[in-house]
Amino acid sequence: MTKTPPLTHTKTVQRLRQLSHLLDNAIPIPGTRYRIGIDPILGLLPAGGDIAGGLLSVYIIYNAAKLGLPQETLTKMVSNVLFEVIAGTVPVVGDVVDVAWKANIRNLELLETHLQLPSTSKKANPWFVFFLLAGLILVIILVASFSIFLITSLFRLITGT
Repeated sequence: MTKTPPLTHTKTVQRLRQLSHLLDNAIPIPGTRYRIGIDPILGLLPAGGDIAGGLLSVYIIYNAAKLGLPQETLTKMVSNVLFEVIAGTVPVVGDVVDVAWKANIRNLELLETHLQLPSTSKKANPWFVFFLLAGLILVIILVASFSIFLITSLFRLITGT
């Protein structure tokens, strides 16, 4: 027996599905079955792109918490985003990881699985959610700051200023 989500959940899940698709799968690569989203493209913009993509991922996790996901699932979702954000700091390899990992699609699958299966786990504590998301935002900002630092240092090294 599968559990049907309430209508308000359905609207929220549909909105998150559209956002995840936009971030990870919206653009087909001609001649292949593979798709990319705007998240890896945003990641090419120094710092600001990483922050924008990261904050959109935080938005998905925040809404998943509002839908009643347990702490374990939210922690997995944050881990997916952290892996993508941290791996994204490595030149070239990070871009490949960003294209292949698709953290937002993975997180949407975790959300939908939780909503479809009967669960005995309880909703995450609001303070847990606050600190989990605050920590994720902090890491995203630190990674973006590190990127800015590296770019300016490289620019100074090249130009001699």
